Amino acid sequence: MGNGNNGFSEAGLRRLRDVLARHVESGRIPGLVALVGRGEETHVEAIGTMRHDGGLPMRRDTIFRMASTTKPVAVAAAMVLLDECRIRLDDPVDQWLPELADRRVLQRADGPLDATVPARRPITVRDLLTSTFGLGVDMTAPTSPIMGEFFEQGVYGQEDGWLLPAPEPDEWIRRLGTLPLMYQPGERWLYNVSDDVLGVLVARVTGQSYEEFLRERVLDPLGMKDTGFHVPADKIDRLPPLYAPDPQTGEFIVADEAEGGHHSRPPAFQSGGGGLDSTVDDYHAYFRMLLNHGMHGTQRILSRPAVELMTTNRLTPEQTSAVQAWARSVVHLSHGLGQNGGWGFGMTVRTCRGDYARIGQFGWDGGAGTTAYADPHNQVVGILLTQTGMSTPDSARAIHDFWTNLHQAIND
Repeated sequence: MGNGNNGFSEAGLRRLRDVLARHVESGRIPGLVALVGRGEETHVEAIGTMRHDGGLPMRRDTIFRMASTTKPVAVAAAMVLLDECRIRLDDPVDQWLPELADRRVLQRADGPLDATVPARRPITVRDLLTSTFGLGVDMTAPTSPIMGEFFEQGVYGQEDGWLLPAPEPDEWIRRLGTLPLMYQPGERWLYNVSDDVLGVLVARVTGQSYEEFLRERVLDPLGMKDTGFHVPADKIDRLPPLYAPDPQTGEFIVADEAEGGHHSRPPAFQSGGGGLDSTVDDYHAYFRMLLNHGMHGTQRILSRPAVELMTTNRLTPEQTSAVQAWARSVVHLSHGLGQNGGWGFGMTVRTCRGDYARIGQFGWDGGAGTTAYADPHNQVVGILLTQTGMSTPDSARAIHDFWTNLHQAIND
C-alpha cells in the first residue's frame, strides 16, 4: 500500500481516499478502484461494491471496461510495427487497406453526402496514428448526414445502443470505405475512428488478429494477464455490470451486464478505440513502461523514439487549436474531461496548464468512467476505474477530484 515516505505524503493519500469514499457514499457511484504509483511506491484503494444494490466488494483485481482509455494501450501494436519497419509513418495505407484508396471528401463536414471533391492525397499511417485521416465521431452533430450514415451503415452502433463496431473487421472496413471523408487527409483531428482503423491495419500487416499480435508483443511481455477484448468465463465474476445512469432521475440503468453481456464473449470486431477490459495493475505496468522509455525491467517493449512519438504532441499549431476548440465545445458532454491541448499517438498530451496537471502529462479517459495518465515530470501514474458511465457527471467528477488530490499528494 506504500509507506508515503518518498512518493506521496500520508496526509495526501488519506485525503485522496476520503474524497473517493465520499463519491461512493453519495450513492451515485457504486464502487471504484484507484491506483497511484511513483517510482517503486504503489498505493491502491478499492471502495464500494460491484453492483449498485450491494453484492461483492470492489477488489484490486476487479476488471473494468476501459472504453476510450483503451486507446493509449491499443496503439502500441502499431508502434511495434513502426519499430520493425514493417510500416512507415508516411506510407499510404492503400496497399493494406484498399477500401480506403481513392477517397472523396465532403465539401462541408455537415453537408450532403453527394457534395464531394477528390482527396488531395492518399491516407497515410501517420494520419491514422494522429487521428487526422479525415473521419471521426462528432457527437455534437449526431443528426448530420455523415453521422447518420455511420449508424445507418452499422459502422458504429447496434440495435441495443451499444456503440462499438459490430461487423467483422473486413466487413467493417468495407462499410467505412463507402463513406466520404469529412476532411482532407491530414487536415483535422477527429475522434475515435482512426483507432479502430489501426486495428484492421495491424491485422492485415501481420496476418494475425489484432488481439493476437497485441497480446504477443505487448500484453504478455508486460504481464497484463487480465487485459483483453473480452472477459473469459473463469474471470467473469470479477467484471461488474456497466451502468448508464438516467440523466434525469439518476436511476442505475444497466448498459451492459457481466454474464451474457457484450464483454462476456469474444467480439467480432476487436476495437482499438474502446474495446479493452483491464485492471489497475495491468494499466500501471503499461504506463510505467512508457515512463521507463519503453523498458519493462530488462525487457524492451518499444523503442525510446517510439514512446517519445506517442507521448508528445504530434499536431500542428492549427490542429492543436482545433482540438482545444472541440474540447471546449463538448465540455457539457464530457463533463469537463478532455481539455488537455494536444494529441500524440493514441492519447492526449497536455500542452497547456488548465488545471492541477503539469504540461507533458499523457493518457486518456473513457466514457465508462475510467481514467489513466502518466506524468513524466513527477514520474507518477494515476488510474481510476469505475463501473458508472458518463451519462451523468458523477464519474467525471470523481475523476476530476481524483486528479486534483493526487497532484496534491505528491511528496517533494
